Amino acid sequence: MEINNILSQIMATLKIFLQSIESYFSSLDFTKVTDILLYNPREPLLFSSGAFLFIFLVFMVGYYCLRNKLDARLLFVTLFSYYFFYKSSSFYFLLLIIVTVSDFYIARRVAKGKHPKLWLALTLFIDLGLLAYFKYTNFFAGMVTQMIGGNFQPWDIFLPVGISFYTFKTISYVVDVYRKKEQPMESLLDYAFYVSFFPTLLAGPITRTTDFGPQIRKPLHISREMFAQGVFFIIIGLFKKAVISDYISQNFVDRIFDNPTLFSGGEVLLGLYGYCIQIYCDFSGYSDMAIGIALLLGFKIPMNFNAPLTADSMTDFWRRWHISLSTWIRDYVYISLGGNRKGTLHMYFNQMVAMTACGLWHGASLNFVVWGVLHGALVCLHKFWSQTVMKHDRRYHPSGIRRFFSVFITFHVLCFTWLFFRCKDFDGVWVMLKQMFTKFNPTVLPNVLVGYKYVFLFMAFALLTHWIPDSWQNRCVRVLEKGGVVVSAIAITIVIFIIMQVKSSDIQPFIYFQF
Repeated sequence: MEINNILSQIMATLKIFLQSIESYFSSLDFTKVTDILLYNPREPLLFSSGAFLFIFLVFMVGYYCLRNKLDARLLFVTLFSYYFFYKSSSFYFLLLIIVTVSDFYIARRVAKGKHPKLWLALTLFIDLGLLAYFKYTNFFAGMVTQMIGGNFQPWDIFLPVGISFYTFKTISYVVDVYRKKEQPMESLLDYAFYVSFFPTLLAGPITRTTDFGPQIRKPLHISREMFAQGVFFIIIGLFKKAVISDYISQNFVDRIFDNPTLFSGGEVLLGLYGYCIQIYCDFSGYSDMAIGIALLLGFKIPMNFNAPLTADSMTDFWRRWHISLSTWIRDYVYISLGGNRKGTLHMYFNQMVAMTACGLWHGASLNFVVWGVLHGALVCLHKFWSQTVMKHDRRYHPSGIRRFFSVFITFHVLCFTWLFFRCKDFDGVWVMLKQMFTKFNPTVLPNVLVGYKYVFLFMAFALLTHWIPDSWQNRCVRVLEKGGVVVSAIAITIVIFIIMQVKSSDIQPFIYFQF
């Protein structure tokens, strides 16, 4: 009888817990097990969802139980990663298995030194072939059809979430083995664990075996500092994504971009500022959560953002923005083309090709190609002015009033390029620019700032935090470290409470999931 009472209390407590998550996120019906287990295209498993919170807590119990059983723990995480991918892309997770197995064995053949170029070409054919089919078939088929005067109807091709990220991850591994910078992994399980590691699987950061590989078979050790850092990054990431990004998107930015002709040019400009901050908070928020979750699992992942909105040039911007992608493009596209080894003109050409490829990586659209070309041209222009005309060192940064104007100009140039990123077509870009330059109407701005005061407060907060010293962040981590689990739990609860006050009824997907 006493056991029954205890079980009843446990079940009642669990029911209250599940109901509270459901009322908060309004995303899943937790009374149905199938909602959690089965793929639903309208309900992917996002870091910011209540479903993930519940599943991750269960996962951590199993992970902790296997802390001293290395192979079992690696297999457990790998299987969970495949399930995590299945929740976002259904049975297209089989593509991940195909790429993993093929590249694992191809890399071993490359390392043996017999026809390594042929084996490298094979892995590029498989990886880039799958990426090209799922992501670029309609784009290139549409362009060819338009050239010959036909009427192209896009084919119904599903784009698996994360394919751009894990494809680059596997290519870098085989190329590093080919360049003899890395030895091939001995265990298929280790490689599958690396490729599918769920915190970085869907939207990066793009890890490499040179950094991640040595950590795989180390004994599991999560220090108090790692735990505190993990919680800190999860809190920061949640706040960026679920509070700042989602709030300014739903309450201001989307309204501007959906119907720009209904707003004055000043409002359109503010909406463009808002999108710049939205995409930063959305993507860096995901990266922060990925880094934090990895730390809770005992793995360290390099930072993916470094206050990019404080960049003093477009070159500096790409040293701070999506660092794992920009360094990947540098190492495997720019350097592969020759880098700066063949003279200045070749260097500029290689830079343009690399940045155009970066733009195309983001999406199968001429908008993204133009976006990449613009960034390439701006990077080349900065290098020419700074290094050729002004004779500055490549690592030169202005100071004082020069830095202020450099950051101010770079931010506005960056905002202009985001138009090609956010607008669906060139007509949309033209309408936005026309509104800003012909119908600015500054007299309405005071009323706009008052009417959307919380939007602009969040935007100002996001910008100001770019300038907070790293020492402040370290102090926050030390507070969490000293406070232990209790303080961490209180901090997460406060963030969840704030999210509850500003959230909409629907969970907003991460912007970079479409890439």
